[in-house]
Amino acid sequence: MEHGPATDGGAVRTVTDGDFAAEVLAEELPVLVEFTASWCPPCRMLAPVLADIAREEAGRLRVAVLDVDANPETTAAYGVLSMPTLMVFRAGEPVRSMVGARAKRRLMQEIADVL
Repeated sequence: MEHGPATDGGAVRTVTDGDFAAEVLAEELPVLVEFTASWCPPCRMLAPVLADIAREEAGRLRVAVLDVDANPETTAAYGVLSMPTLMVFRAGEPVRSMVGARAKRRLMQEIADVL
């Protein structure tokens, strides 16, 4: 996958079963998580959209990706069956869930009320 490492707030973070609670559930800001897979073409199409959102919304929203094949516990815990699945977490709880790739404008419209 072509996602940046977990560095600053303007980068897409890669999260795992091991750090999901700390990186997503304990985060003060809302976190947009993409449940993704390397074999998923729509997921690859979404990568630059998520990178733009991470950069443009830094300080207001965190963006993370979780590889479903490498992280089955978190994937199962949230009932993810299709890729890409996008979930917004706020205060440790999923508050919005969407399935399928979408354009940046549409995605931002869909999550505006939970930011």
